[in-house]
Amino acid sequence: MSRAYIIIGVVLLFLTGCREKQDNGRLVTPWGEIQTDSLPESDDFTLKDIVTGGEMIMLTLPGPETYYDYHGRGMGAQFLLCEKFAQSIGVSLRVELCKDTAEMINRLELGEADIIAFPLPKNYAGADSLHFCGLTTDSLRTAGWAVQPHNTELAQALDHWFKPDMLAKIKQEEHQLLTQKRVHRRVFSPFLNRQTGQISKFDHLFQKYAPQARWDWRLMAAQCYQESCFDPNARSWAGARGLMQIMPGTAAHLGLSMEQIHQPEPNIAAAAKYLQQLTATFKDINNATERQNFVLAAYNGGANHVRDAMALTRKNGGNPQRWADVARNMMLLREPAGYNDPVVKYGYMRANETVDYVEKIRERYAQYRGVPFRSTTNGSTPTYQMVEPRKAKHQHKYHVQ
Repeated sequence: MSRAYIIIGVVLLFLTGCREKQDNGRLVTPWGEIQTDSLPESDDFTLKDIVTGGEMIMLTLPGPETYYDYHGRGMGAQFLLCEKFAQSIGVSLRVELCKDTAEMINRLELGEADIIAFPLPKNYAGADSLHFCGLTTDSLRTAGWAVQPHNTELAQALDHWFKPDMLAKIKQEEHQLLTQKRVHRRVFSPFLNRQTGQISKFDHLFQKYAPQARWDWRLMAAQCYQESCFDPNARSWAGARGLMQIMPGTAAHLGLSMEQIHQPEPNIAAAAKYLQQLTATFKDINNATERQNFVLAAYNGGANHVRDAMALTRKNGGNPQRWADVARNMMLLREPAGYNDPVVKYGYMRANETVDYVEKIRERYAQYRGVPFRSTTNGSTPTYQMVEPRKAKHQHKYHVQ
């Protein structure tokens, strides 16, 4: 018997086994077995199809209560709640952001997504074509989540899963994550020996790798202290690890294995490589010192959010190559008028943390050099008015297993 026939036979046996398990009322997926015999049959795209495909697609609007990217981790109560439901049925969740409510409803009707995870107004035009289910609110004016009218399997699963106290609990969990100590680390002194000028026991590694990014090694040391307080075993709730708090996804991109991520030299070397890449990303910033501020901000808050702040700065008459101007406009990304502006592509941002991150590193860097510190911002926020509706559609995809 040829090799091809053997392979075909194995595949047929595998498919037959899967079908037999489905006929017994359980759907076998790569994520486990799902009980399905209590759900009605449907000719349309069903919960079984979602489970088989391994992905649920969620539509929402950007915002602090809905969805935003925070250090590479999706946040927002609506997202976190939908994420828990996706996990309960054993699938990943993909988020796609819409520009307004009309786009969400239209895309759901076209079958481009499975669920709207956003508290829709009950009197909104077109809302009567939706099946509201899952999340419910106490408001008489606001409905819950929505699926297509024929998607009864998903609607029933959501209604069965959702409990009235879930939203309050998920908001409390998010608040605790954002306000409590987010990085588990030992705190070391910012100077190992002030008299000799030794900052840490990793100085030789900063001196070795910082030049790759054309940085003063003391600036990288100041950043490391802000990230981990020189603790190689530091770990954040979001998954960042090691001296330079590198996220697993970023580590994979940089060629840093999880076995090495807590080792000082590989971690610092990978961080230097990342700083070099971010420096190239912001090569349009002419002044080298200013460019470092933009790179620091991108390391903390993401390059896309920094670009959004630069676009707002340009629109509001500031200098998009000057960090003080960009930092002031970045703070606007905390407010609806800012993150819903037509020039903004990546939505809401906890901008105060990123601005403070750059400020603290610069202050510590000045201490390491023994020079007076001059603030990188003036602390003011520009007056803002949104003058036109958002036109361009932006979709942001976030997968979580």
